[in-house]
Amino acid sequence: MVDLPPRFTLGVIPGATPGKWIDVWNSRMPRTPLDLVHLSVADQYQALASGEVDAAIVRLPISKDRLHVIELYEEDPVVIASIDSHLTAAEQLSLEDLSGEVLLVPDDDVLDLDVPGAVAPRFAAPADIEEAIQTVAAGVGIVIVPMSIARANRRKDTAYRVLSDGPASPVGVAWLADSDNPAINAFIGIVRGRTAQSSRA
Repeated sequence: MVDLPPRFTLGVIPGATPGKWIDVWNSRMPRTPLDLVHLSVADQYQALASGEVDAAIVRLPISKDRLHVIELYEEDPVVIASIDSHLTAAEQLSLEDLSGEVLLVPDDDVLDLDVPGAVAPRFAAPADIEEAIQTVAAGVGIVIVPMSIARANRRKDTAYRVLSDGPASPVGVAWLADSDNPAINAFIGIVRGRTAQSSRA
């Protein structure tokens, strides 16, 4: 039986929902507590490279220098608008539908999406996605984010619609390639759906 370290630290970017994996971890490894560290996308690589976290749920792309990275799933992009916006009349939106709309691009934007015909606001970019959503809720502009971030920041005065022709936003798990921490292998096994009796293969 492999000896696990006294603790395992997992970084998590906004919107990620690792709860099901954590539940399995707690069931299988009750003597090794899992500590969650919330990371911004801008800081996700440094947190891994510095050893602040043992592994992390990250938003891709991320530099693969010194890292092992496994893509887990892709998220649809969504448009967040005021609940009173005409955009909410549609079940889903296209980039063409956004022509003429004021597009807010927060400093922590993760999609880097070009929207032809969108209008830049006449004020400074919001510091973060939360501030952008607050501005949208006041009836000013729209913001485009991965679906999990929209769900995590749901408000009664905003609504979101899937952007059908926008790029998907992949999410993965990453860890230092030269790490010899056996807890990482255990966590990757859980993420990949291995049972407690499975081999590592």
